[in-house]
Amino acid sequence: MFSGSFYALLAGFLGAVASSSAKLSLGADYLKQMCESGRSRWTGGEPWTGGDGGATACDWLHIPLRLVCGGLLFTCNAVMWTFFSKALRLSSSSARATVTTTASNFISSAILGRVIFGETHAALWWVGISLTLSGLLVLHGSSPQSLPQEEGKKEE
Repeated sequence: MFSGSFYALLAGFLGAVASSSAKLSLGADYLKQMCESGRSRWTGGEPWTGGDGGATACDWLHIPLRLVCGGLLFTCNAVMWTFFSKALRLSSSSARATVTTTASNFISSAILGRVIFGETHAALWWVGISLTLSGLLVLHGSSPQSLPQEEGKKEE
């Protein structure tokens, strides 16, 4: 139904989502900071306190959110490997599926890193991804070569 390239693109994206989920669940207090930022937007900066006399809800809410992100990490990895296997099976070459997945992962990681974590990339990173994408275009533009057929069977 779908081509190997489609599954490879999805596998790369899911790998980036899994990496972002790992960073959210195991990294610094990103989730707590996001909660505090969202809380201040919704309440106009007033404290959103829980029932324990002054502690904000973000002091405890980040723990279940980390667990959800950990579950998302394992789920995305499982689905990513399923899609990558399908991409390998449906592609004309394993190199095409691998390079497509890698390029999709790099681009998705850059976008998710910018949106979620506010990351920026150096010029050298952009040069590297440009070379990767150029190679991907060459790889996808070429047609698979077949082995020359024997002109005729030897008759004895």
